Amino acid sequence: MFYSIKGTLTHMEPGFVVVECAGVGFKCLTTLSTQRTMPQIGEQVKLFTHLNVREDAMDLFGFATMMELNCFKMLTAVSGVGPKVGLAILSELSPEQVAMAAASGDSKSLTRASGVGAKLAQRIVLELKDKVKKMGGGVLEGFAPAGGVPSAAGNAANAVSALSVLGYTPTDAASVVAKFDSSLPTEELIRLALKEFGKNR
Repeated sequence: MFYSIKGTLTHMEPGFVVVECAGVGFKCLTTLSTQRTMPQIGEQVKLFTHLNVREDAMDLFGFATMMELNCFKMLTAVSGVGPKVGLAILSELSPEQVAMAAASGDSKSLTRASGVGAKLAQRIVLELKDKVKKMGGGVLEGFAPAGGVPSAAGNAANAVSALSVLGYTPTDAASVVAKFDSSLPTEELIRLALKEFGKNR
């Protein structure tokens, strides 16, 4: 329903900010990461938003970047991960770190977030990997290392998977990653790809 909101930052405390737009103050639940990017009270701010509708409430979530919003949506689509846990994860880890954890199977990193135990972290990693595979179809196959042995192609495949977790289509991610040397570390391939995507906006 709401794509974004732009207005005056009138209030901020741990867990949410208030953005006044046309005389209406919108309470946006958000991450600590987004809050760190907020300007001074009284200044203009823009947040990308997601409206969560339940039987007993309507909650508006706000994020500093579209990447963080996409990652939040991906996380909360995992069974057992509600909005509160999604915010906790993104308060502790950047979208890039979440994507890397999912792509590399590093569930331990996710347990740094409040409310995320080992079992839930493993489920998040498994479900995000499965989603990326389904989204990718045959796109990732060309990058996949034979026999599961780590290789340069494996670095590229992990980078494409991580970018898919961040909301980019596997086709777009694969075409951008293919521009770079696949022998580079996965983290570097992700960084370069994000920089390339940023140029095209």
